[in-house]
Amino acid sequence: MIQDKPRRVAIIGGTRIPFARAFTAYAQCSNQVMMTAALKGLVEKYNLKGERIGDVGLGAVMKHSRDFNLARESVLGSGLDPHTPAFDLQRACGTSLETVINIAYKIALGQIDSGIAGGVDSTSDVPIVYGDDFREIMLESNRGRSFGDKLKPWLKLRPKHLKPSFPGVAEPRTGLSMGQSCELMAKEWKISREEQDELAYLSHRNAAAAWDAGWYDDLVTPFNGLARDNNVRKDTSLEKLATLKPVFDRENGTLTAGNSTPLTDGASAVLLATEEWARERGLEPLAYFTFGEVAAVDFVWQKEGLLMAPAYAVPRMIDRAGLSLQDFDIYEIHEAFAAQTLCTLKAWESDKFCRERLGRDKALGPIDRSKLNLKGGSVALGHPFAATGARIVASLAKQLAERGSGRGLISVCTAGGMGVTAILER
Repeated sequence: MIQDKPRRVAIIGGTRIPFARAFTAYAQCSNQVMMTAALKGLVEKYNLKGERIGDVGLGAVMKHSRDFNLARESVLGSGLDPHTPAFDLQRACGTSLETVINIAYKIALGQIDSGIAGGVDSTSDVPIVYGDDFREIMLESNRGRSFGDKLKPWLKLRPKHLKPSFPGVAEPRTGLSMGQSCELMAKEWKISREEQDELAYLSHRNAAAAWDAGWYDDLVTPFNGLARDNNVRKDTSLEKLATLKPVFDRENGTLTAGNSTPLTDGASAVLLATEEWARERGLEPLAYFTFGEVAAVDFVWQKEGLLMAPAYAVPRMIDRAGLSLQDFDIYEIHEAFAAQTLCTLKAWESDKFCRERLGRDKALGPIDRSKLNLKGGSVALGHPFAATGARIVASLAKQLAERGSGRGLISVCTAGGMGVTAILER
């Protein structure tokens, strides 16, 4: 039965495997192998071996056909009670934040008392397919009844049929990659190269400091010979970042390999529950999930910035929460590109944008930049598409627990012109 009054949703905590640049430590690891490793880390951390969890929501963006039941297969290898159900979900780069929201709502409404949310992605082990002509030959052969019927279609095979098709990173509607799309945003919002490099530098500096202080030790489970995220550059500097050449618009661009997220492999998971369920197991909640919101922009016909949807989702969410943009102690804004984060912040500071696009009387105003991505962001830590949201939730919950009280904002942009946002409180 649905609860008359929504129950509080506790974030017990999370874990992940170290994030690795594509084609490095996890080049031979599948999504299922990585996701199972992250779940095993969570099971060990919270003594969940043999425990039946209410539901598990997981997802991946780059999926092989073999991963049609990825969540359930990962659960079966995790050490959880095999009676634990699981479902797959995908909302591009917002996938694991969306799984957190879905699990949180199930708990709040009384359907389950505990749940796990997470995500995984590999850009090393991507599905490679062949063209429709080759597929037709194989299907025709498969339908054949006799050996001759099965053999005959292969007589049509030509070398051109063997040309593989790799997964694309371009938007199907525009043909532009995410980086090319963000270049357009940076030009529209007049985001300078210097601003982008500074944000990227801070991302690496904060991430390196957190790792050196041991802050990530209880959030990350070593895997496949890797104990730390291998993209964090402790020795980077503004001078080094300034030497890098633009990669998406080589003549007039400002986005470089240094101020953009790298292609990354990794997996993450978060445990959520009711306060009663946690108390029965001697677990202390780190924080509480209180609000979530999604939005989308028309980047095709109205030509809005592909990654600007969080600029719409956050205002809707804080209005429902009765808050202002300044009412947060920590801001976790996913750095798909440094420029994307800066465009979003600039939109909130713009009277014109807030009046014309959001229907508000004035701008939402600036945030305190000293509260942004304090333990590093995606530019430094990496961005396995479907794993980033859960990584952020676990990190933010721990930060709030260390403060003893407070409120945190999460904002994640996604492919397809969407955004997923949430509020955690303690």
